[in-house]
Amino acid sequence: MAAELSFAGSLPEALGMMARQQFDLVLLDYSMPGMDGYAGLSRAVQHAAGVPVVLMSGTAPTDAAFAVLDRGGAGFIPKTMPARSFVNAVRFMAAGEKYLPPHGLKAAIDGDVGTGPLAALTERERHILKGLCDSLSNKEIARRLAISEPTVKVHAQSVYRKLGARNRTHAAIIAREQGFG
Repeated sequence: MAAELSFAGSLPEALGMMARQQFDLVLLDYSMPGMDGYAGLSRAVQHAAGVPVVLMSGTAPTDAAFAVLDRGGAGFIPKTMPARSFVNAVRFMAAGEKYLPPHGLKAAIDGDVGTGPLAALTERERHILKGLCDSLSNKEIARRLAISEPTVKVHAQSVYRKLGARNRTHAAIIAREQGFG
């Protein structure tokens, strides 16, 4: 059976929809109008009457996954998650389970909740990542840091590997999601 989807442009609109019809899962964006950070999530959890409420974001703070669970949410999905993993995470939560993204789970196991994947970067790699977040080319980053362009490229490749990023844009998205940049 095909899933039916409903869309709301703001939290108040979503709450109104939740009052009028039954959903199997509610997926909210951290930055949607009316959310007011986690306060909106808490309101949605109260209105959901036991239906899993999930928060997704590309801009939430590094502790978002744990903040969602602390407020009664079913889980957190970063917008950088691959589509297949996204679908599996949604199915998992719709079945009544709690979900943390892999980097959040690793941080919990390591006991380092607030740092995430950025903790593995060297100081130079963080400078390179800052340049990526500022949408600078390798040449511009090299000028800014007074290093050679090939050196920037080597460090950038290391940043991608350590963050699990596919490219410079993906690295910048991951960094911003972690509150960097």
